[in-house]
Amino acid sequence: MEEDMEKIEELKRPWDTCREIPLIEEVHTPWKLIKLLKIIALFAVAIIVFGLAICSKASFLLLTTLSHEGAKTLQVEQKPLTLLCIGCSLIAPSVLLLFKSVWKACYKSSKLPRKASAALVLFFEFVVSVGMAVLTIVAMPHLDIVTNVTILSGVAVLSALLQAVAQCTVKKINVFLLPSIIASLVIFLGYGLFIALYIMKDPKDVKTAIWVGLAIGGSLLVSFNWWENYFRVISVKSKSNFLKNLFEDLTQCQNMMNIFSSLLRIVVTACVLGGYVPLSKMDWKIVTSIPSRETRIVAIIIGVQLISSALCHWFALAACKMHAIRRCFILPLYLSSLAVIALFIVPVVIYYQDYKLGQNTTENINFTRYCTAAVNETNQSPSGNVFPQLVLDVTQTLCFLDLAKTANIGLLTGAAASWWIGLVLATIYIWYLNFYRIQKTQDLFVRRLYEGAFIDQSLLLNTRFHIQTKKGRKKREVATTAMVYLCATMWHETYEEMMNIIISVFRLDKYRPNVEPRFDDFTFEAHFYFDDAFENVKGSHHRQLNSYANDLVKVITEVYGIFENLDKTFFEVQQQIPDQSIIETPYGARLVVQMPHGNNIVVHFKDKEKIRNKKRWSQIMYLYYLLGWKLMTKYHGDWKMGGNENDLSKKIQTEKHNTYILALDGDTDFHPAAVMLLIDRLKMYPRVGAACGRIHPTGSGPTVWFQKFEYAVSHWLQKTAEHVFGSVLCSPGCFSLFRAEALMDDNVMKKYSTQSTEPSHYIQYDQGEDRWLCTLLLKQGWRVEYNAASDAYTNAPQEFKELYNQRRRWGPSTMANVVDLLGSTNIVSKNNPSMSKLFMFYQLFGMISAILAPATICLMVAGSLSFLFNISGATALVIAVIPPAIYLGLCFKLKADTQITVAAVLSILYAFLMMVVTMTIIASMVKEKTILTPSSIFIVAMSIIYIVTALMHPQELPLVFYGILYIACIPSAYLLLTIYSMANMNSVSWGTRETKPAAEAATTAATVQQTKSQKAKTTLKRLCSWMKCCKTSNQRSEDEQLSIRQENLNPEPAQPEPQPQNTIVDDASDNEQEEEETVFDSPVQCWKTQLETLSSDIQLQEGFLEEDENQFWKELIERYLKPVQNDKAKQEQIKTDLQDLRNKINFSFFILNAFWLVATFTFQAFSVFNIEINSVDMNLNQTGGKIQIEPMSLMFILGFALSVLLQFIGMFYHRAVTLIHYVAFLETEPKQQKSATKKQKQKDSTSNADSSSGFASDMELSSITQEETEAEMSDELDSEDELSEWDIGEGEAEA
Repeated sequence: MEEDMEKIEELKRPWDTCREIPLIEEVHTPWKLIKLLKIIALFAVAIIVFGLAICSKASFLLLTTLSHEGAKTLQVEQKPLTLLCIGCSLIAPSVLLLFKSVWKACYKSSKLPRKASAALVLFFEFVVSVGMAVLTIVAMPHLDIVTNVTILSGVAVLSALLQAVAQCTVKKINVFLLPSIIASLVIFLGYGLFIALYIMKDPKDVKTAIWVGLAIGGSLLVSFNWWENYFRVISVKSKSNFLKNLFEDLTQCQNMMNIFSSLLRIVVTACVLGGYVPLSKMDWKIVTSIPSRETRIVAIIIGVQLISSALCHWFALAACKMHAIRRCFILPLYLSSLAVIALFIVPVVIYYQDYKLGQNTTENINFTRYCTAAVNETNQSPSGNVFPQLVLDVTQTLCFLDLAKTANIGLLTGAAASWWIGLVLATIYIWYLNFYRIQKTQDLFVRRLYEGAFIDQSLLLNTRFHIQTKKGRKKREVATTAMVYLCATMWHETYEEMMNIIISVFRLDKYRPNVEPRFDDFTFEAHFYFDDAFENVKGSHHRQLNSYANDLVKVITEVYGIFENLDKTFFEVQQQIPDQSIIETPYGARLVVQMPHGNNIVVHFKDKEKIRNKKRWSQIMYLYYLLGWKLMTKYHGDWKMGGNENDLSKKIQTEKHNTYILALDGDTDFHPAAVMLLIDRLKMYPRVGAACGRIHPTGSGPTVWFQKFEYAVSHWLQKTAEHVFGSVLCSPGCFSLFRAEALMDDNVMKKYSTQSTEPSHYIQYDQGEDRWLCTLLLKQGWRVEYNAASDAYTNAPQEFKELYNQRRRWGPSTMANVVDLLGSTNIVSKNNPSMSKLFMFYQLFGMISAILAPATICLMVAGSLSFLFNISGATALVIAVIPPAIYLGLCFKLKADTQITVAAVLSILYAFLMMVVTMTIIASMVKEKTILTPSSIFIVAMSIIYIVTALMHPQELPLVFYGILYIACIPSAYLLLTIYSMANMNSVSWGTRETKPAAEAATTAATVQQTKSQKAKTTLKRLCSWMKCCKTSNQRSEDEQLSIRQENLNPEPAQPEPQPQNTIVDDASDNEQEEEETVFDSPVQCWKTQLETLSSDIQLQEGFLEEDENQFWKELIERYLKPVQNDKAKQEQIKTDLQDLRNKINFSFFILNAFWLVATFTFQAFSVFNIEINSVDMNLNQTGGKIQIEPMSLMFILGFALSVLLQFIGMFYHRAVTLIHYVAFLETEPKQQKSATKKQKQKDSTSNADSSSGFASDMELSSITQEETEAEMSDELDSEDELSEWDIGEGEAEA
C-alpha cells in the first residue's frame, strides 16, 4: 500500500511537464478600481457624517442663540419664532417615527403590549420629553454657546452609571467597568464646575440659579432616554418576570410602542412650548407678522437642521454597516462637538482681535470691555450682512461670564472638557464592538429614534451595549455553520461550458477548504445532476455514458490536476489524482470526487429509462435527496432511538434555517465572493427565502450584444425596483441561493413536485421552473432579494433561432406566473409583508404594458412612418399593422423554423426603420432647435435615465454602446418575438441545447434481434460474468478495495479510424465470440470501465449505496420520478389541449391589442379628441406651430414614464445599499482570510519545526498574500487591506 502511494505521489511522466491551464483567476472584476472606490467611499462617508453632524449641531445652537435675550438679529418680541423652530427640531424625529410605525403597523401584524410594560415605557418617555423640552426651550437660550455645545454631552451620565450596574449585575467585571465609573464622576465634575461658573458670580441672582437648575435637571432627565440599552443586558441574568415580559413586549410590540411614545413626545413638547411662551410674556401672534428677512434666516437654519439630522443618522448607520465604525462613525461624532466649538469661538476671537487692532491704542482692551463697547452698544442694521450679526449674537452669550478673568475661563474650559471626556469614556465600548456584515439596524441601535437636538450624543449612546470581558474584545456571537449545497443541472453543455462551472467549484474548494477547516461560516458540497447521461450503443445490451457525460469526467480530471498542482514546485507536480468512488444507483450512476481541499463533488448520472429527466425533475430529485433524505432522516433515526421530540424539532428547524441550496446551470461561471454575498443576505434576514445575483450573459455576436444590454437594463432598473418596493418575482435558476426552510415550507416543495396534467401546467410549471418556484415562495410569505454585487456569468444564445426559442419558453411562463400572483393579490399581500397592494398594482401595470406591447410598437412604427413620409396618422397606423398581422397569420400555418426565418427578415427591416427614425428625430431637434416635443422629450429623458443608470454602474459602462443595437431591435423583441411566443405557446419543447441522437445509438437494446439460442448463450454468459464480478469484488474488499487498473481492462480493438472509447461498434470482421466477450464482460463493468479509460490519471474505486439510501431512491422514483410512459393517445390529447389553450389565450391577447389600435385609429381618423399645444423653442418662445397629442398615447406614455421614474429612484437606493454591503465585505473578508492564514501558518510552523521542506510543501501561499499576512494586524483603524489580490485569484491565502 505504501509503495502504491509513493508511486502516486511521484512524478509519473517527467517528460510531460508542460501544462495547459485555463484562466482561473478573477478577470471580470477590476480590483484596483474597487479598492480605490472603497477608499473613496469610506473617506466620503466619514466626511459626510462629520459635516452633517456639524451642520445639525451648529444650526440647532444658532436657534438657541437667536432665542437669547441679548440677541439682536431677531427682536425680543420675535423670539417665539425661534422657540417654535426648536420645538420642531425636537418633534421632527418623533413625527418620522410615527409615520413609519403606523405604516408598519398597518403593513404587518402588530399587537398591543401589556399594560405594565406600556406604562413603564410611557413613563420614561414622558420624563425624557419633559427634560428635553425644558433643557432646550427653557434653559439653553439663557446659557453661553460653549456650555450649550458641551452640556449636551452631560446626558451620558445615567448611561455611564447603568453600564457599571449592568456589568456588576451580570457578574462580569471587565475592562470597561472603570471607564464607566470614571465617566460618571467626570460628568458630575462638569456639573460642579458649571454651577461654580454661573452661581458663584452672583449667588443672589435667582434667575440665573433657576436657569442652571433647569439645565442640570433637564440633562439628567434626558439621560433616561437610553435606559433600554442597559436594562436589556440586566434582564438576561435577572429572574424578574416583569423585566422579561417588558423586553418581550418591546420586541414583539415595537410598532405600537413607538406610536404611543411618539404621540406622547409630540404632546409633551407642544405643552411645554405652548406654556413657556405666555409665561415669558411673549405673544404667539407675532409669528405671523415677522418680516420676510428674519423669516428667511430662521427658515434656512431650521431647514438645514432637520435635513442634516436625518441624513447624519442615515449615513452613520451606513458607516456601521460598512464596518468602518471607528473611521466613519466614532471619530467624526467625537470630533463634531469640538469642531462646533471652534466654529463658533474662532470668529468671536477674530472679531475681538480686529476690534483691538482697530482702536489704535496701547491700552489693554479685555473681553469685558469689548462686550460693553462693541457688542452691547452696537446697533445692527436689519438689512446688513447676516454673518457679523450672528457672530455678535454668539459673542453676546459669552459676555455674561466675564471671561476677562482667568478663573472663569478655567471653569468654562474645565466644565466643557469634563462633559466631553465623560461622553467619550461612556461610549468607549463602541470602539471594540464587532458587527456582522450588513448587520440589521435593530442589532446596531437600540432605538429607531434619533434626537435632532443632539445628534452625535444620541447616535453614540444609542449604539447597542454589550458586555466585554477582560479576556479581550467582545467577539461576535458564534453563528451556526451553514451548509451550502451547490446543485447544478446539466444536459448538453459543451466542454468549455463545463470547464467554467467545474473551475468555479474548485475555486470555492480552495476558498473554503475542508481538510483543515479554518472558517466556521459555511461548508459545502457540490452536486451535478446530469440529465439523459446514458445512451444505447449499437451491438450492446448495456447503456453507456454519452459523450457529454464523458466530457464532464474529463473536465473534472483536468481541473483537479490544475488545482492540485497550482502552487507545487516543478518536480512536485502530481499527475495522477487520488482514488475516487463510482457507484451504481437506482437512477443510473454516481461519481464522487474529493477535491484537493477536502470538499466533495458528486456527479449523478441520470438514466432516463430509470428516472424522469428534464430540469425540474432534476431539481425535485436533489430537493428530496438533500433536504428530505440527508437532512430529515438522521433526526428521524434519533427520534426512533428515544430522542426528545421537542429538542429534535428545534434542531431540525435550526438546520433547515441554516441549510442553503445554490442553484446553478451547467455553464455558470462564478467566484467565491459572489456566493459569500448571497449567503450574507440569507444569514442576516430570516424571512429571505431566496437571493439572486447579477447575471452576465457571455458570448459574441449581435444576438449576445442585444442580450447584454437587455440583461443590464433589466437588472439595473426592473430587479432593483422589485427589490426596493416589494420582492423580486424571479430568482433565476442559473445562480440563486435558496433557504432550505423556505423550500420545505407548506405548499412549496410538495407543490413543486406536481406532475403537469393540465395544459396550463405545462406552461407555468415546466417552461419557467425557476419563476414558478419563486411564485410558490412568495405566496408562502418568503421574500426574494437581488444582490447586484454578486456576479455570475452564463452563456447566452448566440443564434437568432436559439434566442427566439428560449424566449418562447420564458414569455408565456412569465405571464402565467404574474397572472397567478395578481389573481391571489389579497392572499399574497396578507401572507407576504413585502408584497403590498401598491406593489401588486405596479406589477399589474407592468403586465398591461407587456400585453399591449405589440400594439404599442405598431403605434410607434406608425408615428415613424407618419414622421418620415408626412402622411396622416390613421393611414400610417394601417400600414404599420399590416406586416405584424401577416406574420401572425403565418405563425399559425408555417413551421417554427420558417416562422423564425421570416421574423429575422422583418427584424432587419424594422431595425433600419428604427435607425432612420432615430436619426430623423435627432436631426429635427437640431434643425428646429428644440427638444420640447413629446417624442423628443421621451427620447431625451430615456437616454438620460439610461446613461445616468450606467454611470451608477461604472464597471458595466461599456454596455451603453450596445444600447444602439437594442433600440434597433425593439420591434423584433417586443412585437415579432411576442407574436412568435404567443403563437407557439403550445410547443413545450426546451428549444435550446437540443441535439439529434447519434446514428450509432439509434438501435436500442430492445430492437436487437436474438434467437433463442443466442438469448440462452447470453444468459449463461451473464451468469458466469456475474460470478466472476462477485469474486473480483470480494477480492477487492480483502485487498482494501484497490482501484481498477487500466492494464487489467480489455484492450481496445484496433480500428482503422478513431472511435469513441468503450463504444461497442458492430464490425463484420469480428466474430461472435469476441463481440460477446466485449459486450458482456460484466453487467456493471461497461460504463465503469468506460470512465476508467477516459484518462490514465483518474483511479476509480467501486462503491455501493447503503441499503437505506438505496431504498430511499427506489421509493422516491416510484412516488415522484418514475419515467413517463409513452402513451400516444394521451400525447395527442395533450397536444390538442395545448392548442386549444393557445387559441383561447391568443384570441384574448390579440383582441386587446386590436381594441387598443382601433381606439387609437378612431381618435386619429375622426379627430374625436385631440390635445393641441403651441410649439416652443429652447428659449420657450412660441414658434407658431402646433403639436397634436393623442390622449390615449399620452396616458400610456405618462404611465410608462412614472414606472421608469420609480425604477430610477429604486435603482439609486439599491446602489447605496449594494455599496454598503460590498464595502463591508471588502473590509471584513480580507481580514478573516489573513487571520486564518496567520493561524494556519503558526500551526504548520509549530508542527513542522524540524522539517522545513515539509513546511514548504504544505504552505500554498502566493507572494502577495504572504506580504499581507506579515503586515501588522493589531490596529484595525489604520490598516488598509490589499483588495486587488485577496480574493479568489492569485492572491488568495491558502494553507
